[in-house]
Amino acid sequence: MNAKLKIIITMITFGTLGPFIKNISLVSSEIALYRAIIALMVLAVFILFNKKISQVSTIKNNLWKLFFSGGAMGFNWILLFEAYNYTSIALATLCYYFAPVVVVIMSTLFFREKLTLKQIICFIGSTIGLILIIGVSSGGKSDMTGILFGLGAAVLYATVILLNKSMKGIDGITRTIFQLAAAVMVLFPYVFGTEGFHISQLDNLGLINLLIVGIVHTGIVYVLYFSSLSELSGQEVSVLSYLDPLFAILISILWMGESITQTQLLGGGLILLFTLTNEMKIYKKSILKAK
Repeated sequence: MNAKLKIIITMITFGTLGPFIKNISLVSSEIALYRAIIALMVLAVFILFNKKISQVSTIKNNLWKLFFSGGAMGFNWILLFEAYNYTSIALATLCYYFAPVVVVIMSTLFFREKLTLKQIICFIGSTIGLILIIGVSSGGKSDMTGILFGLGAAVLYATVILLNKSMKGIDGITRTIFQLAAAVMVLFPYVFGTEGFHISQLDNLGLINLLIVGIVHTGIVYVLYFSSLSELSGQEVSVLSYLDPLFAILISILWMGESITQTQLLGGGLILLFTLTNEMKIYKKSILKAK
């Protein structure tokens, strides 16, 4: 399969995640746990047949980063799924895509990276977009709660991105399988100690949706994503990745019938425009999409 087609399929699939999550009658933390378990099994089978995994010494050198990034990925999913529960898929996704702006802020605060004029302009533009989304929120307290969950997910997504960028000598598939294992290790006791396990109460529709989320939206698309990176430039991957929010918005409005105002669409457009502008010419082959 053509590498560009793989990325397109991956991003469109990511964009359809919301409706499947909404059809699973479990709490967000339990969905995130089962998503990690199912995806872990899919990637384990892939590695078993391809016999492709980084050297043990490389894994040891990055072990703590793998653990913390995996935990962040798991809780990132929880917050994103909660955002879907409280607001529209479109607004949740647009807030989630504030993550690249958070990366710039965190890089400046924690790694003392100097901001360029372009980054400052993109930060201001994206922030204006976010203000437009929040300022005209029509769903009251519920909408605002969903927006905050989406922004919280964006912060954790940014954390995963920064940790991924700091790992050296470890390939994407290996990194992801260890992160999924870490997510399971973190989420299992969290679910056990909070809501408990209710998968036995899940109906057939919910079970089918859960399997699709784990196998298709996570396991298979991660394989497609990583198998295409060596054939594409980082800029191509960055541009094509914005098919995800675009399809999420279309599905939210046209399929789910969720409402979004013109001002919110304008705000979302500003976020996507300025984050994409900021990412142009940034080589992102090593970054795993954490949604």
